[in-house]
Amino acid sequence: MLLHLYNDNNIDHNQESILIDKTKKGNERPWREKKLANVEYYELLHILDFKKTERVKACAEVLEYKVDKQTLEKNLFKVWFCKSPLCPMCNWRKTMKHGIQSQKIIAEVMKQKPKCRWLFLTLSVKNVYDGADLDQSLKDMAQGFRRLMQYKKIKQNLIGFMRATEVTVNDTDNSYNQHMHVLLCVEPMYFKNTENYVTQKQWIAFWKKAMKLDYDPVAHIQIVRPKNKHKSDIESAVAETVKYPVKDTDYRTSDREKNLQRVADLEQGLYKKRLISYGGLLKEIHKELNLDNVEDGDLVHVDDEEKEINENAYSVVAYWNWERANYFVKNQG
Repeated sequence: MLLHLYNDNNIDHNQESILIDKTKKGNERPWREKKLANVEYYELLHILDFKKTERVKACAEVLEYKVDKQTLEKNLFKVWFCKSPLCPMCNWRKTMKHGIQSQKIIAEVMKQKPKCRWLFLTLSVKNVYDGADLDQSLKDMAQGFRRLMQYKKIKQNLIGFMRATEVTVNDTDNSYNQHMHVLLCVEPMYFKNTENYVTQKQWIAFWKKAMKLDYDPVAHIQIVRPKNKHKSDIESAVAETVKYPVKDTDYRTSDREKNLQRVADLEQGLYKKRLISYGGLLKEIHKELNLDNVEDGDLVHVDDEEKEINENAYSVVAYWNWERANYFVKNQG
């Protein structure tokens, strides 16, 4: 991680500088953008009188970096994150971490199972209109998914899976659509004959049965191609499974009353839900690689740019200024 400050070559330890944190590729990390979104989220929680309001307010207020005295390379060292499911700051970090973890897992799967094939499955049910129904629907979907993966025709060629749950808001009727993105790894035998191959209609029938529904739900399956001229389909599929569980723009509209209702509903619906899960070989590799849980694990060290911090490194601290709505750096030699 590269940390750039205004007047970086002539740092005055008695002055403050606006934080500009860039990756090695030169892309600026959106700390201010995400903290501003976090502030809006905090304000809604404050009005709704949630117990965790102050915890969300304190999310990423102070960023501590370690600077190598010889190379001047700077690495993020310490930050406190609230880890609330709707926090824009935390979801940004979770998405980065989940993406990198997923790439490592998939690369290892392809080493162990070079002939494996990949499928991308989207599962959904009817929209709901309040927090209580969203809560129940997400619980039912988690149970239904477990049943789905145990059906003989699906299980017989299944190597493993990575599943992520997402909730979107329909602006037209203010309903909530809860759905799952699932990256499935299967044996090549899956495509051999009708005994092994699961058709689109069969996926719908299996999902309907697993969910115990009286209507045909959404169950869309597609093949993922390993390589493409530009961006591989598997990268696109991974990108879908590591998206924010809820887009903060869904509850940060110009309508305050609508925002309050959406936050209240989403908080109730997502409470104590496991939104990311692995199964089969992907779960085994996740454990073998000693990867922690994205949802409640370390959100400080989330990318592959970080290096071991020299014991002689000194601290550079950036803090959020509520009045000036930006991060400012305090330099400590």
